[in-house]
Amino acid sequence: MMQLCVIPGDGIGHEVIPVAVSALQRLLPGLQTQTADAGWECFQRCGSSVPEATLEQLRATGAGLFGAVSSPARKVAGYRSAILTLRQQLGLHCNLRPVRSWPVISPRSGIDMLILRENSEGLYVGREHMESEDIAIAERQISRAACEQFAARIVEVAEQRSARRVTLVHKANVLPLTCGLFRDTCRQVLAAHGWETQVDERLVDVAALQLVESPNSFDVLATTNLFGDILSDLACYWSGGLGMAPSLNWGKGIALAEPVHGSAPDIAGTGRANPIAALLSAALLLRYHWQELELAARLDAAVEGFLVEAGAVDFADRTTEIIADGVISRL
Repeated sequence: MMQLCVIPGDGIGHEVIPVAVSALQRLLPGLQTQTADAGWECFQRCGSSVPEATLEQLRATGAGLFGAVSSPARKVAGYRSAILTLRQQLGLHCNLRPVRSWPVISPRSGIDMLILRENSEGLYVGREHMESEDIAIAERQISRAACEQFAARIVEVAEQRSARRVTLVHKANVLPLTCGLFRDTCRQVLAAHGWETQVDERLVDVAALQLVESPNSFDVLATTNLFGDILSDLACYWSGGLGMAPSLNWGKGIALAEPVHGSAPDIAGTGRANPIAALLSAALLLRYHWQELELAARLDAAVEGFLVEAGAVDFADRTTEIIADGVISRL
């Protein structure tokens, strides 16, 4: 029996996540769900952004759907980002972000890429200190073990996708030790699995340019934590923006699907939140974690069918309920 831990999070998470849960329940009638708490609002209530009970529920279910998270833009005593805590505590070492052309809303056709981001290390390990009153230091961690684990996931995804190419993105000309270790380790693992001739690489600045200039040229793009965070948000322009941007945080035997649009406090409670990123995140959970490829394809097709029928109408004119009904009715 499949189980799902549902974490609405902050802001519009409370509006879009129920839509994704409804879609999963339509596709998986026996799905068992339980709700857990995490996020900035959770921290304000109980002093922890991710209570231990939430971690225990996720470990027990093996699958989660996380809505949105707010984070203060300043240091708050005792606070640690909920999503970073979830990724690191649960070993969700790979973040997967598909970018594809959708009918009507995408500015260019024919784009179909997958961005894989090492999800546990880099600058996001959170090691910062003040060296002096006027100098702040942040430490970047790249380990061979984490790179090997990440590269094994690249192989798995590339093989499932029948990828034509894997592009490693780094900045080894400036960071030869950390980026060099990432690049070389990934290349070694990919070569050991027969992908040596299908691997190329880009410096991160060149990759950013080419994601704007020639996005169709990419297939699977794999990179480190911060670079992946930035490049995947840049690339989602081609899918129609953050409201269409799903993701999957993926570990060994556990996964947490997460729309990446944030808590959007300016529209929270207005009924105008776009649930498509949450729906597409649920499809990633189906495809990669539960291996329900046909059901994932049905959910993607339902989104596409809704977009075709809706036509060139601004999403501001489409309420959460209208989009939800339009997609779920096609399942």
